[in-house]
Amino acid sequence: MKRILIALFFATCILYSSTAQETFHINGIYEKATSYYAFANATIHVDYNAELKNAILLIKEGKIIDVGEKITIPKDAIVIDLKGKHIYPSFIDLYSSYGMPEIKKNTGMPTPQLETATRGAYNWNQAIKPETDAYKLYANDTKAAEELRSLGFGAVLTSQKDGIARGSATLVLVGDEKENNNILKDKAAALYSFNKGTSTQDYPQSLMGSIALLRQTYLDAAWYKSFPIKKEYNISLDAWNQLQTLPQIFEVGDKFSALRADKIADEFNVNYIIKGAGNEYQLINAIKNTNAKYIVPLNFPQPYDVEDPLEANNLSLAEMKHWELAPANAAFLEKSNIDFAFTIADLKSKPDFFKQLQKAIKCGLSEKTALKALTHTPAQLIGMSGKLGCIKKDAIANFLLTSHTIFDKENILFQNWIQGKPYILADINKPDIRGEYLLTIEKQTNTLVIDGTTSKLNGSIKHTTDTTKHIATIALSGNQLTIHFETDSGFIRLAGYADSAQTMQGKGQLPKGEWISWKATLVKKHIPENKPDSVDTSIAELGEIYYPFTAYGKPLLKESLIEKIKTRYDAVLIKNTTIWTNESEGILKNKDVYIVAGKIVRIADNIDANKGAFAKIIDGTGKHLTSGIIDEHSHIALAGGVNEGTQISTAEVRMGDVINSEDINIYRQLAGGVTTSQLLHGSANPIGGQSALIKLRWGKTSEEMKFEKADGFIKFALGENVKQSNWGDNQVIRFPQSRMGVEQVYYDYFYRAKEYQAKWDAYNKLTPKEKTANPQPRRDLDLEAVSEILQNKRFITCHSYVQSEINMLMHVADSFGFKINTFTHILEGYKIADKMKKHGAGASTFADWWAYKMEVTDAIPYNAAILNKMGIVTAINSDDAEMARRLNQEAAKAVKYGNVSEEDAWKMVTLNPAKLLHIDNKVGSVKVGKHADLVLWSDNPLSIYATVEKTLIDGLIYFDKEEDIKLQEEIKKERARITKKMLVEKAGGEPTQKATQKKQKLYHCDTIEETATAE
Repeated sequence: MKRILIALFFATCILYSSTAQETFHINGIYEKATSYYAFANATIHVDYNAELKNAILLIKEGKIIDVGEKITIPKDAIVIDLKGKHIYPSFIDLYSSYGMPEIKKNTGMPTPQLETATRGAYNWNQAIKPETDAYKLYANDTKAAEELRSLGFGAVLTSQKDGIARGSATLVLVGDEKENNNILKDKAAALYSFNKGTSTQDYPQSLMGSIALLRQTYLDAAWYKSFPIKKEYNISLDAWNQLQTLPQIFEVGDKFSALRADKIADEFNVNYIIKGAGNEYQLINAIKNTNAKYIVPLNFPQPYDVEDPLEANNLSLAEMKHWELAPANAAFLEKSNIDFAFTIADLKSKPDFFKQLQKAIKCGLSEKTALKALTHTPAQLIGMSGKLGCIKKDAIANFLLTSHTIFDKENILFQNWIQGKPYILADINKPDIRGEYLLTIEKQTNTLVIDGTTSKLNGSIKHTTDTTKHIATIALSGNQLTIHFETDSGFIRLAGYADSAQTMQGKGQLPKGEWISWKATLVKKHIPENKPDSVDTSIAELGEIYYPFTAYGKPLLKESLIEKIKTRYDAVLIKNTTIWTNESEGILKNKDVYIVAGKIVRIADNIDANKGAFAKIIDGTGKHLTSGIIDEHSHIALAGGVNEGTQISTAEVRMGDVINSEDINIYRQLAGGVTTSQLLHGSANPIGGQSALIKLRWGKTSEEMKFEKADGFIKFALGENVKQSNWGDNQVIRFPQSRMGVEQVYYDYFYRAKEYQAKWDAYNKLTPKEKTANPQPRRDLDLEAVSEILQNKRFITCHSYVQSEINMLMHVADSFGFKINTFTHILEGYKIADKMKKHGAGASTFADWWAYKMEVTDAIPYNAAILNKMGIVTAINSDDAEMARRLNQEAAKAVKYGNVSEEDAWKMVTLNPAKLLHIDNKVGSVKVGKHADLVLWSDNPLSIYATVEKTLIDGLIYFDKEEDIKLQEEIKKERARITKKMLVEKAGGEPTQKATQKKQKLYHCDTIEETATAE
């Protein structure tokens, strides 16, 4: 122990030449001392995968000179005997804000700001600031550094986390040297997010806007780089291009945005390291397919207080299951062979770090991978392999001295050495006095038991001839010991010391003040309880992952309903049913429909399955079979806002970027017979965003939901919303402010789009040699989408009410030689049906909405019938998550109000919207060769008594009424199971959080919200 004590003295007194700042003036005598240390007899964990027993570690001037089991110790080295102790590499955190200035959030009421407020030759958008360099902002934070060191961290990647393009991060040590010595890499990584942060500029307002801005910036930076002589100087784009050779770290707010970020990465040939949100396990297969590396947090949710059953009912099943499964996130990543590093960035209480790690290990994470995630992987991701995260020759001398293996509950972090300098965390000389002793006070003998942890001792004393046990308070500092306990006569106080022979002795005072001598001799040393092999047990106690991760999802680790059908059946045969074909055959009675590989292959009487085929037989007797309902105007299944209402045109934004495949409205609408939906941008600007056309494939990923090879559509809008007349008194800045201005926006954009396309046409005609001498035009995603309209590659669905504006837009389209595909809402369509027919526009309307705002004063419930009678392709849409579940009844209103035939009425929610969406060759009717997107109804589908019994998409059953009843029972059982676990946690003393209801945000055309700051 002498060597240890000597070492500690030198460690705190020596001047380190390794960290001396040679360019700094010294006020006094300059002393240069050599810091040469030899750590002997330790178990050295050279990395996460290997250890050396009774080995020696040599360090000098902040670097590791050598490490091994047979090393000659230099004569001038200070030798530290670590017999029984362990040495580990210090930890690394790749997502820290250590040493960064506080980010000041915006306060007060927001006011419109269309242009950047940043002065200088910077990017046009305040959220793009790649010129931000963390190493210029970094300043030591003594308190934060001490906390990081106490948790075992020796280095962190720190940055200013503000904006979409956040600039460069710097790699620093968390020692107490000057900043000049702590910085290891000035520009160590580039950082991004979908969160615009403190930008006061309106754009982007939505998640899709953030994605579009990022996409456009990649294109702008490449265009800017292509010019040998700059047409303009842009500090931000210059900085952006310089950062592209660094590791690229992208922070996301959830598992879906991890996939969104990866899609951007694939588009621009970038490899993102994704800083996740801790719920990656919920989409583990898709996450694995990104082939990305991850940085994951340890911020597991507290259990909810569910003692009150009414309050407990506020919780969604997804919240309950995430509480249970979040600690297993890392274990699922490990099992899927996904490389990841840990960060403590999101921990509310940083001291909980080891507690959270131990939870992850109990849930199946191996200790080997846990150590790898704190050492090797972060070093590798940041290009510091061999320098950090290991104990190897020539590495930086960042390491920990511990009492036990690093994740042992009994472990104590004694010291954290950073660049060869020790930081004392606990007394390494403090003996472990736990055990059973024979305690002699004067001539009386007692049994003394000391247990607890080495940092918090517990004790009890019992006279050898007495059964009464007295609780003792025990304190040990170094080898100085105090014990006091209460007897029937009063307090007895003992003081003394513990020596290396594991005996304790000293002086004490009895209750009446008499001084006595005492001595304690070890009888039995404390043996820590063997840690249970908790991996398998913990996994067995965990529930299963549902996909989708919500109610009415199915376990991921078992065959889902969809997969069962796919693997068990070669075909589906629906027998003896009434078929609403939507074709010339009309309604067929008592027919069979045979489905193979997702398509309708035969409609006839008494069909037998093909020989050798294993067909699922569905009895349709007394039931009605129709094609699936198609909702031409929907806003379900979207994340982060439905409007990017900040600019005149946001044609660059794409609803397909923000599909939320776990929206419960998908399942609910399947229960209402909906199979296809067009997800539209809102109506906040004249030219909105690009639509997404999806099949409601519940259980599939966002990308898998998209309708294959569908034409592109875009949302236009007219009326009150566009000119901001209902936005509030301060919304008077953005053009247009009148309906006349809306018309001018369209003319301006279409003229500009023509000019834009002409530039590209001219460039594309150049020879390869000519292209070399003429850099390509700048790609503008906004004008590119508008140009596609002029080329009949993208088609307009226009939000509309008033006849004058509808006429205006048709005139604009005629002027440029294209057709308006669909007027949606179109509540005054009956006034101009003849003009619409001449133009070639279709209509998608409400059945009977009117008088809900001034624009619709003249709306009538006969609109759909009149338009249909005029020969206009007419659909009835929802524009509402709830209404879409009963579009069959909305269609029936056309029969009631307009005396439309049942077949024509049914076409308004099936074949007609399919025609408007250009997919009628695939869906919309029951016809051989078409997709088997079908609904089996209990009654006439236009009846208010009709319910959906089965909904099929591509021949697979996505909703089954009988299965739904079973799922409801399973949900009750699952909630009860998790509730019981939460009650046990609370009874065991775990802090809880209140069970509060979180209502789902339902989007409509006019929904405006700021989501780009909260993703």
